[in-house]
Amino acid sequence: MLPQSFQFSPLSRRSVEAQFSGGHISGHSGLLLLREVDRLLGLSKRLARLLNDHRQPGKVQHEVQTMLQQRLFGLAAGFEDLNDHSHLRDDFGMQTAVNRMTRLASTSTLYRFEAEADRQAIIDAHKVLWDAFIRSHAKPPAKIILDFDATDIPLHGDQPEKFFHGYYDHYCYLPLYCFCGRFPLVAYLRQSKIDGAKHTAAILKLLVNFIRSHWPSVQIIFRGDSGFCRQLLLNWCDRNSVDYIVGIARNPRLEALVEPLWAMVKQHHTQRKAHGGSGSTKAFWRYRCQAESWRYARDAIAKAELTAKGTNPRFIVTSLRGNDRSLYYDVNCARGDTENQI
Repeated sequence: MLPQSFQFSPLSRRSVEAQFSGGHISGHSGLLLLREVDRLLGLSKRLARLLNDHRQPGKVQHEVQTMLQQRLFGLAAGFEDLNDHSHLRDDFGMQTAVNRMTRLASTSTLYRFEAEADRQAIIDAHKVLWDAFIRSHAKPPAKIILDFDATDIPLHGDQPEKFFHGYYDHYCYLPLYCFCGRFPLVAYLRQSKIDGAKHTAAILKLLVNFIRSHWPSVQIIFRGDSGFCRQLLLNWCDRNSVDYIVGIARNPRLEALVEPLWAMVKQHHTQRKAHGGSGSTKAFWRYRCQAESWRYARDAIAKAELTAKGTNPRFIVTSLRGNDRSLYYDVNCARGDTENQI
């Protein structure tokens, strides 16, 4: 019979011993923390109730909530590919996190589970997240800012609907995200051969209607970069009393508007340098503008910034009134050293 332990030469007054009774080993103990959070919030339980299960009850081995937790916890641990579950299903840390002591669902079972989700299931799942956002506030806030943005998910295999994106210079998906502060509200996976703002108006409408059903008086501000400066989106915001701060792509006509500001900015920048100042110097100008496709003029803010690398003009369009300086740092107007404003 083999010995259960081995003794090695001691280290000072410490004994060195090797044992083989460590039990089951897992490198994903962090999932146990997610398990406790999920138990506290009940998100996976509420999501599971919304998903249709068309399987024959007598042949079900893996419950909907178990598969949902397996997939969500796998994503949280950095395993985005379903193929990763060919070994994760036997990981004791993952099994404990989803309250199972046997093998979890296979890759093919999880694929069929995901393929069952339809448009309504996706909307209902987001509403569970939005409800958690509402309940996270003790009282309705006076104002919330909805930050929309699109980014890339690189693809390295032969995934369906993959497309080469020129801006990101690789094959990728182009998901749409929305955050309010640090709280995620929307995660919508899309192929990359589309306009970055596609479906934003429809999602914003659903989100705004849900929020106002709970907080009728809250001021809602839509914020995005120049990729979201679309007439359809801005017109919807105007009609539905949703304020916005949206970037405008630079063009020669807009740059010509700030041309008179550069002499003042450069003079102030030179004076600051002479007195030991550092950083950039910037000036702001608020004016009315109307693109050819717009039905009416809108307020815009131009930023004329001089940095060590040269001039850096930026532009936003906004429906917000007043002279709140914080507006000038939103979207393409970089946040920074306010003492260097003109």
